Amino acid sequence: MKLKTWLTVAATALTVFAAQAQEMSNDEIAERIKPLGQVHVAGAAAQGSAAAAGGAKSGEDVYNSACVACHSAGVLGAPKFQNAADWQPRLDERGLDGVWQNALNGINAMPPRGTCGNCSDDEIKAAIEYMIEGI
Repeated sequence: MKLKTWLTVAATALTVFAAQAQEMSNDEIAERIKPLGQVHVAGAAAQGSAAAAGGAKSGEDVYNSACVACHSAGVLGAPKFQNAADWQPRLDERGLDGVWQNALNGINAMPPRGTCGNCSDDEIKAAIEYMIEGI
């Protein structure tokens, strides 16, 4: 007798949920099951970025989004933001183009393009110029 009662309750619940699902529009279903977040794959263009919108990011934008973590504190020997003592020897030895090539290809603990895998070469150069401004 108990099994029959449980089967009846289960069938009723299933019917209620099925009827409820049929009452939802496709838009309501899409809203209900949409993802909670997004995944960004390294090297892929980020949606909503200035570059994706058709414009290049400024050196300051690149620095603030990708470079600040290491270059503000000198993490693992990274030259600090607008610190002549850190930057001048590098610029004297390699020049701006050499420093730029190091940023593009990676050097020491810095990976290629730092942490801005979706930045263009010009955006990387603009970030360096921003970091050495006034030196």
